[in-house]
Amino acid sequence: MASELRTVLVVGTGLIGTSIALALRERGLRVLLADHDQGAVRLARELGAGEEWHPEAASALASVSAPGESGETIDLAVLAVPPAHVAGELLALQRNGTATFYTDVASVKVEPIERAAQLGCDMSTYVASHPLAGREKSGPGAARAELFLGRPWALCPTPDATPEARAAVLRLVELCGGNPIEVDATEHDQAVAVVSHAPHVTASAVAARLADASDIALGLAGQGVRDVTRIAGSDPGLWLGILSGNATPVAEVLEAISRDLAEAATALRALADGDGTVTQEITQLLKRGVAGHGRIPGKHGGPAPAYVVVQVVVGDRPGQLASLFQICDEVGVNVEDVRLEHAPGLPLGIAEVSVQPDAAAVLTKALHERGWQVP
Repeated sequence: MASELRTVLVVGTGLIGTSIALALRERGLRVLLADHDQGAVRLARELGAGEEWHPEAASALASVSAPGESGETIDLAVLAVPPAHVAGELLALQRNGTATFYTDVASVKVEPIERAAQLGCDMSTYVASHPLAGREKSGPGAARAELFLGRPWALCPTPDATPEARAAVLRLVELCGGNPIEVDATEHDQAVAVVSHAPHVTASAVAARLADASDIALGLAGQGVRDVTRIAGSDPGLWLGILSGNATPVAEVLEAISRDLAEAATALRALADGDGTVTQEITQLLKRGVAGHGRIPGKHGGPAPAYVVVQVVVGDRPGQLASLFQICDEVGVNVEDVRLEHAPGLPLGIAEVSVQPDAAAVLTKALHERGWQVP
C-alpha cells in the first residue's frame, strides 16, 4: 500500500524540482526547498512551491524534540540535481538523518545508483526515479504543477530497497499525477538514449545548421523546422551533465542515426548524378521513419490513434482560440490535440485541431456555418 507523505524536502529548485514542489503543494503537503542557488530558492518560494529549508534549525529542533513528535520530520527527500551530484547529496543527507526515505529524479540512473553504492549510501531507503517530462525552458520560472500529469515516471529500485521506500516514492508519483513504471536501471538508460537523449543531440545538430543560415533561409522557415529543433533551445550546461551520465548508450544510438544519414547522403549524391536506382534506399528510410513515428504512444498510452486534422484560420488577437474551443464544445467534438502554425509577417495563423474521424465533418460544418475559414 502506498505510504502517506506529509512533509517532503526538494533539493534542487530547477524546472523539475519546482514542478514537483508545486504539484505537492496543490495536494496540501508541506514542502521544504533547498538549493545552492539562493535566487532559485527565492523564486520557487515566491511561486508558492514551499518554504526554504534551514537544516541547522531542523537539527536543533530535532535535538530537543521528544520521541514521537513530528517536529521537522521529513518523510521523503527528492534530489532534483544533476546526475553527477546525486550520490554525494544523498550521502550527505543520509548521514544527517534528514529524511525517512530518498529518491532522485535525474534523467540517468545507472551512474547515480552505482556511485551511491560505492560511497556507502543506505540503499534500503533510496529508490531512484525519473519523471519523463520536461520543457525546453529551464529554471523555477518555467515550472508547472501539471507537468507530470499522465506522464511516465520510471522507478528503478535496487534489490536492497525496502517495500516502505518503494511505497513512499510510488506515493510521490501518484501525488504528482505521473504514471509509475518500474524498470531496470540499465534498461532505463538505454531506453532514454533512444527516446530522449539522442533526439536532443540530433535536434541540436539540425539547429546548428541554422546558426549560419542566410536571412532568406530563416525567412522561409516553417513549422517543420520549428518542430524538429524545439528541444534544441534547452540549457547546454544541463544537457552536458545528462549526456555525460549516459554517454555510451547515447553514442550507440547516434552512431546508428549517423549510418542512416550517411547512407541517405550517399544515395542522394548518386541520385544527383543521374542514378535513379538509389531511390529505393531513400524511400526505405522514409518508410522506416513513418513506421517508427507510428509507434509513439498516444496521449493515453498504447498505440497512437488515427486522428483527423481540421485546419482553421485563426486571427492573432485575443479570444480566437477560446471561440474555437467553444464551438467544439457546442457541437460535442472533443479536441484530442491542437497545434498552431503561424504565418510569417501576417496577423493570422493556422490552428490544426486533431479530432476523432467521425467528428471531423461535424466540426468542419459548424465552423463553416459560423464564418470560419477552413482550408
